[in-house]
Formats: sequence, C-alpha cells, structure tokens
Amino acid sequence: MNEKPLIMIVDDDPNIAQLINLYLTKDGFDTVIYGRGDDALEAFRQNPPALMVLDIMLPGMDGLTVCREVRKISQIPIIMLTAKDETFDKVLGLELGADDYVTKPFEGKELLARIKAVLRRAAPTGESKDMLSFPGLTVSLEKYEVYYQGKPVEMPPKELEVLYFLASHQNRVFTREQLLEQVWGFDFYGDSRTVDVHIKRLREKLPGCEQLGWQIRTVWSVGYKFEVK
Repeated sequence: MNEKPLIMIVDDDPNIAQLINLYLTKDGFDTVIYGRGDDALEAFRQNPPALMVLDIMLPGMDGLTVCREVRKISQIPIIMLTAKDETFDKVLGLELGADDYVTKPFEGKELLARIKAVLRRAAPTGESKDMLSFPGLTVSLEKYEVYYQGKPVEMPPKELEVLYFLASHQNRVFTREQLLEQVWGFDFYGDSRTVDVHIKRLREKLPGCEQLGWQIRTVWSVGYKFEVK
C-alpha cells in the first residue's frame, strides 16, 4: 500500500509545475499535475489529494473558484500560488479557505517547507484537542466544528482557528502580527488586514454574542481580544 502523501499541483505553466514536481518527488511525495482549474476540480472529486498547490490564474476555472468549490466538500490543505503581489488576491484566497499562499517567483525549498508545515498542522495528532465552550458557543478544533446558539456555523479553517486561538486566551490582547504568526504558523509576508477580514467574518457569523457575556473586541491601535465578562 502506498502511504506517500499525494500532492496535486495545479498550474498552467509547465516549467513551474515541473519545478514543484521535482522538489516534491525528490522529497518522497507522490504528485499529480493539472494545467486547468476545471480538470483539477474534477480529478479532486474523484481522488482527493493530501494537499493542493493551486495557482490563481488558470484556464477553464480560476484558482479562487477552484478553492471555493473544494471547500464545499473538503478541508484538505490548499496553498495558493500567485504571480500578483496584490493584497486583494491574497486576502480573498485566505478568506475562501486557503491555508497559505506563495508569491511567484519563489524558491522551491521555501515552497517545500510551507507544504510540510501545512501538512503537519493538518495531520491528526492522535490526541483529542480541548473543546472550548462559552454561553451559546462551542468550538471544536479536533472536529473543526463551531456551534452558535445551538446551530452549526460554517467557517473556513483559518476563521475557526482564529476564533479558537483568541477564545483559548480569553481577555488577552494580540496584535495582528501575533495572530498571523500564531494562527498561520509562519512569518506571514502579507498585509495584516488579512486578520481584519477574518475578524469581520467572525463577527458577522456570531451576531449578538455580547449579550451572552463575551465578544471579539477591537483594542484600538493594538489588536484584538476575546473578551469574557
């Protein structure tokens, strides 16, 4: 039985795809390459990989749409590639549920390190992680489930992880940079407004929480905290 993690590489530039493939296969991964977004999505549905390296600009279906569609059926890790150095693409990709992004041009070793780091974070530890409970709110990092007022709440992985991290350090203030480092797990080379986007989405999904005695509060000029009264 083959136990090597399968990595799906989705990029319409054959040179980049083969470069990624070279680094991954040399390190013991199995790979499959697709040059079109629609083909990759169809293949994903037939045989889901352990992780997807996904370019944003693709023929057939762009990477952001592929990411959105994958997230409807799976929480497997996704690392996005982009030739653009635009905050909009990065923030939108992460908002849709991507776990990380790498801007072209990139070093093969850096991408490999990112892939390994994301796989480590996604791998089950064999230990049950604590479930956080507050009035009206339950957050399970083990099952990646959130219940609010008795109803399940759909959240991309990073939204849930931001909520879990803040809630597990109640009443402690974290800067945007600290949240990026703690939740994304690496030195985040992006705009710290990414955190603001996730906080905004969390607040939209947890309306009226302050009436229950807790809330995600903005500490002006500093950052955010999960405040419990």
